[in-house]
Amino acid sequence: MCGIAGVYSENSLAGRYVYYILFSLQHRGQESAGIAFWTKGVDYKKGLGLVSEVFTEKDLLPANVAIGHVRYSTTGSSRLENAQPFVVKSKVGSFAVAHNGNLVNYLELRKELENEGGVFTTDTDSEVIAQLLSKLLMSERDLEEALKLLGKKLVGSYSCVLMVNEKLIAFRDPLGFRPLCIGEIEDGYVVCSESCAIDAIDGKFIADVKPGEAVVIENGEIEFLRFAECKKKAFCIFEFIYFARPDSIIDGVSVYKARTEMGKTLAEESPAIADFVSAVPDSGITAAIGYAMKLGLPYMEALIKNRYVGRTFIMPKQELRELLVRMKVNVIKENVEGKRIILIDDSIVRATTSKRIAEMLKKSGAKEVHFRVGSPPIIAPCYFGIDMKTREELVASKHSIEEIRRIIGVESLSYLSLSGLLASLKKLGGEGFCTACLTSRYPVPVPGELS
Repeated sequence: MCGIAGVYSENSLAGRYVYYILFSLQHRGQESAGIAFWTKGVDYKKGLGLVSEVFTEKDLLPANVAIGHVRYSTTGSSRLENAQPFVVKSKVGSFAVAHNGNLVNYLELRKELENEGGVFTTDTDSEVIAQLLSKLLMSERDLEEALKLLGKKLVGSYSCVLMVNEKLIAFRDPLGFRPLCIGEIEDGYVVCSESCAIDAIDGKFIADVKPGEAVVIENGEIEFLRFAECKKKAFCIFEFIYFARPDSIIDGVSVYKARTEMGKTLAEESPAIADFVSAVPDSGITAAIGYAMKLGLPYMEALIKNRYVGRTFIMPKQELRELLVRMKVNVIKENVEGKRIILIDDSIVRATTSKRIAEMLKKSGAKEVHFRVGSPPIIAPCYFGIDMKTREELVASKHSIEEIRRIIGVESLSYLSLSGLLASLKKLGGEGFCTACLTSRYPVPVPGELS
């Protein structure tokens, strides 16, 4: 997860633009937020909490270049020290790094750097990227060569934005695990995780950064560099299932249209007799609309979400997730009483939310609940930026679909097939995905796992 942003602004509004972009990317991380500004050196502010909680008006310093980050932790605990961007002072000058992704060889790289005298202040893989880049920039005068060497060292997922002196740099790993796009604004350029953030600041989308590509922006000029070859693409399929905002377009594919197609395919594969179709808000809504359209059933709200509660899946502790499920949604009793409901969710990870919601619907008088899932069962942990560290956390890794149905307590349960998911995306031009969490087949070698 995580959301990253970088802006070049001729009118010294870069920090303000980054602030608004991070608002638009808040769904990608809610643990911490930070912005680094170039003001004849690097100034920065970061803190635990939401963007609106961390920054005030006076924090947004005038700057031509700024980068920002909202954090969802995978490697590294939820501490202020692990908040980004990371700022490094070196012989080539001060620079800041913001990273979205997860390195599978981070411990190996960290040990190598420590043996060479590197001192770490955090336990995140992002600081490894910052220190390694600092070392390469000192030994290589040429930025392109430094990035090429960096690409050979890093294994895993990484979309990054850097502020090296007054230069803004962004790059995406050779497999394109995580999204990264570039847009044009009235007085400069922006790079960020999702296109919806470019829309939010009235910018014009230019392109997705290609896997293995870097973008360098300096003095209003933009340059694209190829630092690594993309032999195969492995974009995280969970971005289309859950993470990305529906109004984003990633690698040419509309997230909204993708989820609608998933819902239609799910209806073809697993129809049910019911009075109406509903969704677990918010991430199940678009697939539910597609499901209802395909079957010609009405779409109605059975659940209302408390907008001031975050995404329970990306909360760091199980106790927090269970508490927030109870606070997150409430049932519209007059809509569900005595009704047969088809309830759509984007995925089932631990089944905590699903079970609680089914109980709430039944308690409110629902006659039948037929649960449909807009993705295949998640059976394996992710090592590339999703907080699923062990198979024991994943209900589908140790239970059959029938067993999960009984755990949740619903009349029927069906998942979208993997072939149906891939066909839905291919229909819109989407190809080349990492499906490791659904198949246990990893696109790069992971210790103890099949690749």
